[in-house]
Order: sequence, then C-alpha cells, then structure tokens
Amino acid sequence: MSNSKSSSTGISLIGIVFIVFLILKLTGISVVANWSWLWVTCPLWGPLVIGITIGAAWLVLLIIRKVLK
Repeated sequence: MSNSKSSSTGISLIGIVFIVFLILKLTGISVVANWSWLWVTCPLWGPLVIGITIGAAWLVLLIIRKVLK
C-alpha cells in the first residue's frame, strides 16, 4: 500500500470574484468603476462578516432561550 497525499492549491471562487472586481475597478470598465473600494473588496471580508453575524444571532437566540426557561 502506498500513502498518497494529494493537495490542491489554487484560487477560490471568492478570489476570482475579487480579482475580476479589482480589474474592472482599475481599468474603469463597467459600473464597477463607480463602486467604492469597500464594495470591490467585499468578496474578501464579506464571508467573515456573514459568519460573525450568524454566530451572534445564534448566541442571542441561546441567551433568549435561557432567559425564558
């Protein structure tokens, strides 16, 4: 038996979306050129914010559940 480990490195879909937005912003093509940098970089920090929001909502629901018991 052989222990074969394969690893894949590459760019994710989030990375591709960010690169597309970045190129469109820097070249002035499309409506993306009028976006603020906050929205251009949103694919990088957006998933983290969504995760924190879901976690906070879950925590609030747990606290409410304990208070009502």
